[in-house]
Amino acid sequence: QVQLVESGGGLVQAGGSLRLSCVASGRTLSGYVMGWFRQAPGKEREFVAAIWWNGGATYYADSVKGRFTIARDNAKNSVYLQMNSLKPEDTAVYYCAANPSGIYYYTPGYYRDWGRGTQVTVSS
Repeated sequence: QVQLVESGGGLVQAGGSLRLSCVASGRTLSGYVMGWFRQAPGKEREFVAAIWWNGGATYYADSVKGRFTIARDNAKNSVYLQMNSLKPEDTAVYYCAANPSGIYYYTPGYYRDWGRGTQVTVSS
């Protein structure tokens, strides 16, 4: 089991930037896919971005492509989400998650371990 702790959320004006961090502990992440998801009030949890721990391949939701960047630091067992050009519709609780299967990176059900989330609020 992997323990995940997110940080870096906050309040920012539209057009601004935030960098979310996720520190993992409990086991090595070799073979895992690490993902960021978000959930706005009254909406389902949605995929934002994913990164393969081995090799570093990345995937993004169309809604964030070109604005968000996911990265990892193997030495620190951490995953990051750099969010630029933020929009009010990016407002949500952002969750870091770990997927040991390495498949279906866009499906929340394949992620076994989740952090508690960090709130991101973008004002217009």
